[in-house]
Amino acid sequence: MARARVKLKMWGLALTVPALCLTWAMTWPVAVQAAEALVTNQVSDNVSFVDLTAMKATGDVKIGGKPAGIALSPDKTVAYVTAPDGQELVEVDILARSVKRRLKLGGGPLGIAAHPSKGEVYVADWYAHKISIVDVAEFKVVAEIAVGKSPSGLAVTPDGRTLVSADRDSDQVSIIDLVMRAVVASVAVGQRPFGVTISADGARAYTANVASDDVTVIDLAARQVSGTVKVGHRPYAIALSGHRAFVTDQGIGTVTVFDTTTLKTDKTIEACDHPEGVETDADGATVYVACWGDNVLLKIDAATLGVTGRVSVGDGPRAFGEIFALTAKRDTTLPPFK
Repeated sequence: MARARVKLKMWGLALTVPALCLTWAMTWPVAVQAAEALVTNQVSDNVSFVDLTAMKATGDVKIGGKPAGIALSPDKTVAYVTAPDGQELVEVDILARSVKRRLKLGGGPLGIAAHPSKGEVYVADWYAHKISIVDVAEFKVVAEIAVGKSPSGLAVTPDGRTLVSADRDSDQVSIIDLVMRAVVASVAVGQRPFGVTISADGARAYTANVASDDVTVIDLAARQVSGTVKVGHRPYAIALSGHRAFVTDQGIGTVTVFDTTTLKTDKTIEACDHPEGVETDADGATVYVACWGDNVLLKIDAATLGVTGRVSVGDGPRAFGEIFALTAKRDTTLPPFK
């Protein structure tokens, strides 16, 4: 009689073993990945950690300086946080939940983005109208690039070659070649662009234009506008999931959802008091929104467009940037060999 066989998945390998051998369970701990959100809270001066499976806040780290922008290292083990009032860039060890280093930048550091594969982060200086390039190994500024007035949101293309800066008070975006470390184009958009997001294929950028209540779509290869979408009052930031864009309408407490192919509105979701930062999880199934007025992180199903959960965080959450990490944990629940 043939014995049943059972598949186990361990350390990325699919193993097939006889079912009867499962009584000899292994003692080796298995590394698993848990999804966390890191939310910058300006009023309470800290970063909240949220377990996204349990939808529960699990701790926080004191930052100071009214933290706003956040970006993650390529391996998601380090967070880089801008502190505008402290004029600092703060490096946070995600696994240890502690501040590692602080870098005094001066000016008004706000928007931030990390290179997808190498050790560089890019910080927008609201007052000095420039982008600082920080080498994270040495934790120092290695270059500066002048852009338009009051740069806010930053985004890097997936190939790491191009950086886009939303220059709020110039009503434009600056397109920066990261190999040459120079601005190669400026594109006029709506009024007061703040958040900027780039599509997964690196072909298009989207800006949330606070004063004109719309989103500008930019063809990055052609370096020109390819469309405009009317959204709610005072749009703040944008997240993408498949063919949908989710825009936080800060002024009226909604999230506008539009189709990125047709540029037509799918739905307006009643969300919360002053929705600001917005991000899609790794598989695109869920969208999370930081609600400044309600002090919560909101969970939205990207398919049904329904609100499915909320969790309390710190005071004045902004979460302006990349907020998701996959944190390695150890599972030691398996019994020993017998």
